[in-house]
Amino acid sequence: MRRGSDLSIKIEQSQFPSTGIGYVENRTIYVKNAFPGQTITGKVKKTKGQTAEVKLLTVDEKADYEIEPLCNHFGICGGCSSQSIPYEKQLEFLSQEVETLFKDADVEMGEYLGILGSPNQWEYRNKMEFTFGDEEKGAPLSIGMHMRGKSFGILTVDNCRLVDEDYRKILRLTADYFEMQKLPYYRVMKAEGYLRNLVIRKAQNTGEILVNLVTTTKLDFDLSEYVELLKSQSYKGDLVSIMHTENDSLSDTVIPEKVNILFGKDYIRETLLGLQFNISPFSFFQTNTKGAESLYSIAKDFMGDSKDKVVFDLYCGTGTIGQIVAGTAKKVVGIELVEEAVEAAKENAKLNGLTNCEFLAGDVAEIIKDVKYKPDIIILDPPRGGVHPKALDYVIKFNAPEIIYISCNPKTLVVDLKAITDRGYKVVKTKLKDMFANTPHVECVVKLELKL
Repeated sequence: MRRGSDLSIKIEQSQFPSTGIGYVENRTIYVKNAFPGQTITGKVKKTKGQTAEVKLLTVDEKADYEIEPLCNHFGICGGCSSQSIPYEKQLEFLSQEVETLFKDADVEMGEYLGILGSPNQWEYRNKMEFTFGDEEKGAPLSIGMHMRGKSFGILTVDNCRLVDEDYRKILRLTADYFEMQKLPYYRVMKAEGYLRNLVIRKAQNTGEILVNLVTTTKLDFDLSEYVELLKSQSYKGDLVSIMHTENDSLSDTVIPEKVNILFGKDYIRETLLGLQFNISPFSFFQTNTKGAESLYSIAKDFMGDSKDKVVFDLYCGTGTIGQIVAGTAKKVVGIELVEEAVEAAKENAKLNGLTNCEFLAGDVAEIIKDVKYKPDIIILDPPRGGVHPKALDYVIKFNAPEIIYISCNPKTLVVDLKAITDRGYKVVKTKLKDMFANTPHVECVVKLELKL
């Protein structure tokens, strides 16, 4: 088996995240975005010992449970991976994969409460970050998602079914307008060009829409015609903000070096479980609003009666979960690295009339050393990389009776849970929540209690 060679593989099982497993020549073969029951052709990317990683090229035989995908971009766009899998089957696979992760890590799940699906399988996203580019050299301007299997190809996804018709309308209008202007898109490797990203946020409960065009400063282009074009359209929602972010960073991410308000305000307002939240262009907010309501309800249920208890909300972002539990807590202390998010959390607490919330900006590993309160409950909701070992050590040393760990990455979750349970805690219960239907991702909520 040589690197670069093609293989035909029957997929027999899967592991997180949506990685199919088959067996060829006494080797275990791993294929991303392949599912049990399929026979696929793939190209060998890497071999190591008795294993190999293979890049999916074609699905030669579908599994007997597969269905026709709803979106005509599926298979070309790199966004969704499982639209051809019935939704109940998607949930079944996710549940099995996470259970296997826990078992292989020798971490107990406590009472396993299964997986809760997304309230909406389609049109559930409240934020999309699109990229300018082209499908191939010399092709018309595209704006959308990276193409599957291509390093730089961009596909205009104006029929994407993860977002509603307002996103699709704005995307198509933007693609057509800037194609007519013949403006160059930003080329990462050459660090040249003008058009970089289009970021759209829409509050699902209030309908407010924010459009953020991201460019370099390499051209001085008058955007007033584009603004008027956006304003002249009719939307299901309410366009309340158009912004222009200047970003000359070499990084292939949206970095707000300078932000200009072209129309309206610099945020949208959303409601969540009876509370109001102002969301800026760069604030972290769960991308599935309806899903977030059920995710945070799970966490709140896991906390039980938090009356007269001090709650630490670590990696709190804009303070959503902390404020949701504040109504039944004595005190909430939120800690977040991003200063802008902390300022937003403070403003949101004022907006909701919450006087028992305190939000601190800084590295959790450093700030946590100087907090004067002793927590009864610690909520951990870290980024995908999990909790830094230094911070986790301080979390454990607090000896809080309860820890609620919310994770968007089960792989780092089981590593952290192993460290926590080795230091005197036990997992009481676990529940999964699908926030990202048709993708390999899943949220996990775990309750731990300090052993007496």
